[in-house]
Amino acid sequence: MLRWITAGESHGPALIAVLDGLPAGVAITAAEVARDLARRRLGYGRGARMKFERDEIELTGGVRHGRTMGGPIAVRVGNAEWPKWETVMSADPVDAAVLAEQARSAPLTRPRPGHADLAGMQKYDVDDARPILERASARETAARVALGAVAKAFLQQGLGVQVVSHVVGIGAVTAPDAALPEPGDAAAVDESEVRCFDADAGAAMIAEIEAARRAGDTLGGVVEVLAYGVPPGLGSHAQGDRRLDSRLAGALMGIQAIKGVELGDGFRLARIRGSEAHDEIVNVHGTLRRVSGRSGGTEGGMSTGEVLRVRAAMKPISTVPRALQTVDTATGEPAVAINQRSDVVAVPAAGVVAEAMVALVLAQAALEKFGGDSLAEMRRNAQSYLARLAERGLAPATSVPAT
Repeated sequence: MLRWITAGESHGPALIAVLDGLPAGVAITAAEVARDLARRRLGYGRGARMKFERDEIELTGGVRHGRTMGGPIAVRVGNAEWPKWETVMSADPVDAAVLAEQARSAPLTRPRPGHADLAGMQKYDVDDARPILERASARETAARVALGAVAKAFLQQGLGVQVVSHVVGIGAVTAPDAALPEPGDAAAVDESEVRCFDADAGAAMIAEIEAARRAGDTLGGVVEVLAYGVPPGLGSHAQGDRRLDSRLAGALMGIQAIKGVELGDGFRLARIRGSEAHDEIVNVHGTLRRVSGRSGGTEGGMSTGEVLRVRAAMKPISTVPRALQTVDTATGEPAVAINQRSDVVAVPAAGVVAEAMVALVLAQAALEKFGGDSLAEMRRNAQSYLARLAERGLAPATSVPAT
């Protein structure tokens, strides 16, 4: 079973991520992981922190000479700002007099609307929001992006699956539903300052961001993740928690600030009739295909073999420069919420995080389906499965690489 966990705080010494259950033989290096983490820091509308935040990557377990060994993979993402926070975020007790000298040590008693601050203070019985916001911070997604880079390498090398993300909306600006980016377009998407595949829409998104910046406000948006080459049969119809749809939705909803997820045409399908909504099936030269991709590459909780397409909606960044009303929990008096970051929008980065989560879920589902302690064994199992489908006249439009 593939499973993952992260640990660490936004201003702690490092984030730690562990991926357990990945087969041996997957080629991966720290430089490849660092590339995805650099992509996460990009995007028009990000704050100053992204300019000096450098992710110090170290593969501390599970990889030898650029190949996974079959044991848990451990990644350490160091925090370049740690020296500034070493006293305030020390794991060991700090003398009260020393702590009092630190400006950052003052209790945070003005919870920010839209954040985990107040609910966390209530849940964990603390008078200071610091222990809550440090872990709730979106900085944690760096650890998941690191693991996603490993999962993407596994999917591509083992099954030929490639995962791409792009931004389809920021604020009121929406890209037209036209050609979808394919794996070969990934570099072009990243070259866009807002990671939008449509140049005109991208320019309009930048203008929208600038308008929000001038107004002292923030924006959200929608990202789309596409997975090419996914074989049919990942997931299961048998139990709700085994459905690929539900697992993808849960993983994406687990990203900070994500408030909605849809597979394929999602909510639009609710507004049209069934005769228009469903993906009809045709035989094209011995390969079974869906006429449209409205279902997003899943049916009955299982992958169909078509392009998997999932969208996630991100709310506007909760820390709004234009001060929001709150209550000082120390006094019970009205107050203005604290402001600890200056991003206008983080939607381009959210696409990279969503990419990682989709890859992790697909890798998990693929290992459940095909098993294998090595990459080669898993690949053979998948090839045998697809060959059997072809024998039965059920060949999908996917294949597995020979090596």
